[in-house]
Amino acid sequence: MSGLQLLLRQLRREAEGIVSYEFVSAGDAPLPAFTAGAHIDLQLPGGLQRSYSLVNDPGDRHHYVIAVDRAADSRGGSAWMHSMPRPGDRLASSVPINDFPLYEDAPLSIFIAGGIGVTPFMAMAARLNTLGRAWRLHYAVRSRQRAAYVQELSTLDRSGTSVNLYCTSEDMGRPDIVAIVCDAPAGSHLYCCGPNGMLDTFTTACAGLAPQRVHLERFSASQEAATAGGYEVRLARSGKTLGVEAGKTLLDTLLDAGVPIQYACSQGVCGTCSTPVLEGTPDHRDDYLSNEEKAANQAIMVCCSGSLTPRLVLDI
Repeated sequence: MSGLQLLLRQLRREAEGIVSYEFVSAGDAPLPAFTAGAHIDLQLPGGLQRSYSLVNDPGDRHHYVIAVDRAADSRGGSAWMHSMPRPGDRLASSVPINDFPLYEDAPLSIFIAGGIGVTPFMAMAARLNTLGRAWRLHYAVRSRQRAAYVQELSTLDRSGTSVNLYCTSEDMGRPDIVAIVCDAPAGSHLYCCGPNGMLDTFTTACAGLAPQRVHLERFSASQEAATAGGYEVRLARSGKTLGVEAGKTLLDTLLDAGVPIQYACSQGVCGTCSTPVLEGTPDHRDDYLSNEEKAANQAIMVCCSGSLTPRLVLDI
């Protein structure tokens, strides 16, 4: 992982179960600039790597701020972040990466967030304020206690009408995503980040819109990883051939064989493990590649995808 050394300066409780982390450069070099919607990949103990959206205004060059939800089904990342880091600790990080960019020229940007999915929209709203562009946020949470950054959003909401908060435990209902999409003015861009159910509804509602107006980011997989096995993978550069057994993912097989490969989310949503395919037909299980890219079969997310053919040749 190309990288940075970050110094943790401050932790702060943002809501029930949600903590923010402010990082500064651990050396003399300034932090690289980033654009709204970007994330960093933090290297955690035990070989874990996790992606977190940058929350702060992209114009704030002196620090990076992320927020982490304490997930009940944590696979190690959020559990470690909520229990171990302390101010003064150093963490290795990637430079900022943006797979969820803001279209800055839209006359209106409409954001739909579920829970911790609000984090990329904080930076986007700040950037649009700088540009003098209009935005709206529909923010769904289980309760007011679980709503992070409410005060900050109030400050960002200069018109007083841009933020709509939905607390499902207070009989406030959920955002009517179909209505939000149908009522979106011509030329507006729509963004969604949240749980899979919300994203699936959003995708269906936006089916009739021009694809370039629709943007989404997942933080969990929409389908199970491929673990049927029964195929072999050949590594073109090293000449190795490995058998992928039933019950194992392709990534498990590569790591067990000592193949050095970068990965982060292990769910096919971040793109870190994208690997060129030279031969064979992948069983695509990721949410990172577009339908066109999947049909081309030129890349595979090895963390979750498998093979539909007996043999898969990768450019490793």
